[in-house]
Amino acid sequence: MRHLNITSAKGLERLEYLILPFKITDVEVNNELIDKLAALAKLTYEGEERESIKSDLQRIMNFVDKLESVDTAGVEPLVYLTDEVQTLRADDVKRTIEKKEALERAPQKDSDYFKVPKVLSK
Repeated sequence: MRHLNITSAKGLERLEYLILPFKITDVEVNNELIDKLAALAKLTYEGEERESIKSDLQRIMNFVDKLESVDTAGVEPLVYLTDEVQTLRADDVKRTIEKKEALERAPQKDSDYFKVPKVLSK
């Protein structure tokens, strides 16, 4: 298996090509595209809803077009939002209730088990 280096601009361009083998702004938002996307998502759109989806998708495409015009030369890809390292809490050992003690406190029990009301029906 080959790994793709996305820490460089060339790697990002290659990744973009692998994901979308065409320029996003070359796509025309029309009823055919909406039908194809709806079929892939197993959705149906009719009338006003179809026009709303088409309008939203066109706005998204326009936004992507704006993003493509931004000069990102020399900008390193963002991997993490902060430089902070995740700190974990200490794993403290605490007193737990023994099984026998827990069963003594149970409202209903049967030898080694808690009895609870049935929640699923057949």
